[in-house]
Amino acid sequence: MTALTDTPSFLATRRGKLTLALLCTVAFLDFVDGSIVNVALPTIQRELGMSVPTLQWVTSGYLLTYGGLLLLGGRLADLLGRRRILIAGTVVIGLSSAFGGLADDSGLLIGARLAQGIGAALMLPAALSILTTSFREGSDRHTAVGIWGGAAGLASAAGVFLGGVITEGPGWRWVFYVNTPVCVLVLATVPLLIPNDQRNEVRRGFDVLGTVLATSGLMTLVYGLVKAPEFGWDDARTLGLLAIAATLLVGFVVNERVTADPLVPLSIFGIRGLAAANLTHLVIAAGMMSMFFFVTLYMQTVLGYREFEAGLAYLPVSLTIGAAAGVATKFFARTGTRVFTVVGSLLCGLGVLLLSQMSTDGSYLTDLLPGMLVMSVGAGAVFVANTTAANAGVPADQAGLAAALLNTGQQLGGALGLAVLTAVATSHTNAQLAAGHAPVEAMNAGFGRALFVGGVIGVVAAILGLRTVNARGDKGRSAGQTSETVAV
Repeated sequence: MTALTDTPSFLATRRGKLTLALLCTVAFLDFVDGSIVNVALPTIQRELGMSVPTLQWVTSGYLLTYGGLLLLGGRLADLLGRRRILIAGTVVIGLSSAFGGLADDSGLLIGARLAQGIGAALMLPAALSILTTSFREGSDRHTAVGIWGGAAGLASAAGVFLGGVITEGPGWRWVFYVNTPVCVLVLATVPLLIPNDQRNEVRRGFDVLGTVLATSGLMTLVYGLVKAPEFGWDDARTLGLLAIAATLLVGFVVNERVTADPLVPLSIFGIRGLAAANLTHLVIAAGMMSMFFFVTLYMQTVLGYREFEAGLAYLPVSLTIGAAAGVATKFFARTGTRVFTVVGSLLCGLGVLLLSQMSTDGSYLTDLLPGMLVMSVGAGAVFVANTTAANAGVPADQAGLAAALLNTGQQLGGALGLAVLTAVATSHTNAQLAAGHAPVEAMNAGFGRALFVGGVIGVVAAILGLRTVNARGDKGRSAGQTSETVAV
């Protein structure tokens, strides 16, 4: 056991503030890449002549490699050095973004998106583990993680806004080009602010089998979820992919129990509340992330918004998420994080339920803005609170892995939610068409049914949030902890 000491506040220094700004820039870059192309998809489809099944891989390709490789990225950061892996991931994203902007056919564009996902899977866990190990336990870390969580939630909404503005301005290729100068800035700044952490000794060799099983299992699972709405949930191909994924992941767990140096030491799940925080993150992502997909489709296909108008509609969402995250962080010392996880999840669910009532002759002020604002307040609170809770009590040598687990849950939740809710929307739309409703009415009804289910999922996340750690920022204690921390 090591007693917490009154060490000087790193966050209060100029270097500490700049370090936090750099790491939040990394988070923003990685999360914004998941949504910034959404509004640009119709334009990309027209210019490159892509079919709808091929077009979905512009979005799904990023999700596939990002979600599938996060565990590997987190463990590499812990073993080989977080700064080294952060730099490697930044180089990959910078180069792949440049190639994505230059793409003149679907193959190169999808390849660039796959590579972007690889870069993000390296960058994100490295950056979050640098954050949790750079700022001391207590108010400094809670503030830093809170700002990080706010940046992550903000990026998801800002990506849609920026995508619309850029697509109708300089053009869809700049959705990719803008990443490259940001990556150059990060690469120039990292050596100045982030110390070169020592490479940890790999005692008996790297867990090659565990790496293969985890990566192939997660990628097969994401691929199966992404393709399920196209194949059908009862199709042999869908069932086969999900069965293969389950077999690989079960094999991974068995391997981790017996190998000397596991990719994911199962003891990490002994950290109180970690599993609950990861599961809550997965479920809230399943309900909330799909909202952006269906609301964007509603604005463009039902209300007839242009790309710029659809993007601009998300500006209040971005601002509200950022403000809510900042406010929530200030109350953690007094209330702990759990109340914000639970109430934030409920507000997310309520906001999405309000959005499910949108009509074919609706307007932005009456059908969209109220639900979007309620959802945004909840999103800002739950993302920052749950990220803080998930990192409470994690030892420094497993910080990268903990970060990877949390973000893997978010990516899997997004993939699962989109797959399930797309199936719900398609099924209800087809039923409405069979009943003789007009195509626009049927499509809108499908969107509404999917959003209703997404709202219910938010309520489920609130129930799961009751099991998370009630982390506080007062004198380095979390609720229920003493003034000592135990290295697991």
